[in-house]
Amino acid sequence: MEKHLTLPLSKEDAESLRAGDYVYLSGEMYTARDAAHKRMDEALNDNKSLPINIEGTTIYYMGPSPARDGRPIGSAGPTTAGRMDKYTPRLLDLGLRCMIGKGKRTKEVKDAIVRNKAVYFVAVGGAGALLSKAIISSDVVAYDDLGTEAIRKLIVKDFPVIVVIDSMGNNLYETVMKEI
Repeated sequence: MEKHLTLPLSKEDAESLRAGDYVYLSGEMYTARDAAHKRMDEALNDNKSLPINIEGTTIYYMGPSPARDGRPIGSAGPTTAGRMDKYTPRLLDLGLRCMIGKGKRTKEVKDAIVRNKAVYFVAVGGAGALLSKAIISSDVVAYDDLGTEAIRKLIVKDFPVIVVIDSMGNNLYETVMKEI
């Protein structure tokens, strides 16, 4: 099923999604990769606040290439989500609602998705130039010293993703493998 949804995604919208749904997201999301996740985890370990409000937000696992003239961002393809898995359950328990990346997730992440009624989307790897066309603006909001791994606030319009793990724990990768 194809859906057009607004970010931040409401809990009801997240719960309505099913593995295999095609979704076009519009609104606000943040980027964060390995180094930013490590730094956020260290902040939490030191009882410090996170640089973004994690409640209800969407994190896109992406580090962009430099922007071309007249564009807010360069190529913006997803990175492998599994590299963030050791940090993800904690962020989900703090209210993270959606993640966008590519690849499989651990059982611990899947369990945290179900526990928190969240959702894991994939964006098509290798389509970074196309995906960047759905990004209207990009601003570094934290950890500027990390370069491409800084946390960025993105405004997107009709950003294409596919639901891989839904709030009930249905996993598109597992479903497809059973059908093969």
